[in-house]
Amino acid sequence: MGYKTNKEQHQINESIRDREVRLIDENGGQLGIVSSAEALALAEEKELDLVKISPNANPPVCKIMNYGKYMFELAKKEKEARRNQKVVEIKEVWLSMTIDVGDLNVKAKQAQKFLSSGNKVKVSIRMRGRQNAHANLGVEVMNRFFELVKDYGTMEKRPLTEGRNIWMMLVPNKA
Repeated sequence: MGYKTNKEQHQINESIRDREVRLIDENGGQLGIVSSAEALALAEEKELDLVKISPNANPPVCKIMNYGKYMFELAKKEKEARRNQKVVEIKEVWLSMTIDVGDLNVKAKQAQKFLSSGNKVKVSIRMRGRQNAHANLGVEVMNRFFELVKDYGTMEKRPLTEGRNIWMMLVPNKA
């Protein structure tokens, strides 16, 4: 029943057509190089499956095991790995070139929270009107902001001016 979908992954039992195989028993013990027919007979005798685990070896490596149980364990490990994966989001914090110290501290606390929960933070400033002529002031604001959050993250991209925007990317420190 469950074997059909995974046939492409592993050759099992009668589908193993090699003349000789290196055989491993169900406990991991080496049984040496035997003919495929002999390996299949040993597996059937133990009421288990013969599974080709290393097809590119010379001769191919086969193991005697319960294939259904093996595939179940594999699926379980995969599911566990997916559950433990952390999706890193990019959070954005907007500043202005004329930001006050108090507001800068509020934004820094926000960024610290994002960084400590493992997310990247994009810090942006949109320049308006005459501010375009003074982009260096925006970069200074960015550097002051970074001084407030440097204990929580590192600068992945330094402050960069792109058109009307200045932005930098912060990544969380490795714990």
